[in-house]
Amino acid sequence: MTVLGAVFRPQLPPERLRSVARLADASGLEELWLWEDCFLEGGISTAAAALAWTERVRVGVGLLPVPLRNVAVTAMEAAALHRMFPGRAILGVGHGVQDWMGQVGARAGSPLTLLREHLEALRGLLNGQRLTVDGRYVKLHDVALDWPPDGAVEVLAGGTGPRTLRLTGEAADGTILTAATPPDGVREARRLIEEGRRTAGRTGTHKVVVYLLTATGAGAADRLRAELVAEGMGSVPGLGVAGDAAAVAEAVQRLADAGADTVVLQPTGDEPDPEGFVRFTAEEVRPLLP
Repeated sequence: MTVLGAVFRPQLPPERLRSVARLADASGLEELWLWEDCFLEGGISTAAAALAWTERVRVGVGLLPVPLRNVAVTAMEAAALHRMFPGRAILGVGHGVQDWMGQVGARAGSPLTLLREHLEALRGLLNGQRLTVDGRYVKLHDVALDWPPDGAVEVLAGGTGPRTLRLTGEAADGTILTAATPPDGVREARRLIEEGRRTAGRTGTHKVVVYLLTATGAGAADRLRAELVAEGMGSVPGLGVAGDAAAVAEAVQRLADAGADTVVLQPTGDEPDPEGFVRFTAEEVRPLLP
């Protein structure tokens, strides 16, 4: 069964999150996703607030840029969320936008090495291990969490390029793909992820989450087109969907058929009714999916 979610975009002011989160909870939405985009809103603070304001909806952060975070702090914050809200927090990490990382003096010489070291240490700490690590970027001496999560938790990683996608297969429990990923891109990502999993001898499931840029209601096609053009993706076929619930459900199913386990509807930046978008996702699109 495909999991369906929606994004609260950080272009909205943070004080708007409460009404969107509560509507997501009440409407039956499965997952509400948040972003830690520079220089808008923090991922952990907004996730904690959304989880506290709700009772059942799962809350994802896709993703936390690892150049901004010491891995011990990431692990402490992640563990606290998992213990306070068992089974409801979903956390992903990634390279971050390199220009933004440069703006704050955190740009890594090797983003791939940093992500690998962060993932390995983060998963170890969350699994209750005591670690001493002397990596290029991650350095820990006799570090263990006093309050690790109760039981195993998933750590997801974002990826676009081939090397990063292979790395997510090797070192993460799932992969987050951007809205720039059409169905054929999901299939290729799955292939690369599986290459990484084989290299590392990983078994079990590996969740793939993909965002789907979505517009509905008045002016939907124009809003979708404008955002794709603004992001330099206007000529890429198969991206995004504009239309009613049936059209959106068909687009979701195409991504699911290509290998997505979770599809997260991403409204355009100028979505006029964020609460209505969440209700549309949960009450109109979800019933049309298997």
